[in-house]
Amino acid sequence: METTHPKKERTFVLLKPDAIQRGLIGEVVHRIERTGLKLIALKIIIATREQAMGHYFKDDAWCEDKGSKTVAALKAAGKRPKKTAIEFGRDIVRALADFITSGPVVVMIWQGNEAIGVVRKLAGGTEPTTSDVGTIRGDLTIDSYRMANVDSRAVRNLIHCSDKPEEAEREIKIWFSKDEQLKYRLLNEEILYDINLDGILE
Repeated sequence: METTHPKKERTFVLLKPDAIQRGLIGEVVHRIERTGLKLIALKIIIATREQAMGHYFKDDAWCEDKGSKTVAALKAAGKRPKKTAIEFGRDIVRALADFITSGPVVVMIWQGNEAIGVVRKLAGGTEPTTSDVGTIRGDLTIDSYRMANVDSRAVRNLIHCSDKPEEAEREIKIWFSKDEQLKYRLLNEEILYDINLDGILE
């Protein structure tokens, strides 16, 4: 089986409506770009419901896991849950889809060594108030799961990024056609990937 060179790893990134409304496109792109990753696709669009639901496709196990946390939180607050854990999990998926279809989003593909891990590190944890200082979510927004739950909405955390290679490839197919994905040489790559740094000295 042929393996792809590590420098060809790709990740999908989506800037959510809150990032666009707050004028943070350039800030986020700059943070990713300066790592040395190569931007191979970018567009600003209004996501369709079909794209959103395809993007947030989650199985019953995921819904059960996430929904069980909601059930536990309600019980801890002395409230009786009116839905099953799976139903609460499906509500989360619907809320996420509602959010990313509420306004323009920026979708991107980045390529380079450990692209998925690099972008996830930059993005930080999914809850902004507990995300590390220095991360996109930790530095640039203040939302929390608690406030999102009180308001019955998705957490506004600026950015989505793929969590594994197979997920990145699945997501890329939802948002980009093949002819929208560029192949080009970036001079930066000579410093990052050229084994011998041939030709630097005159």
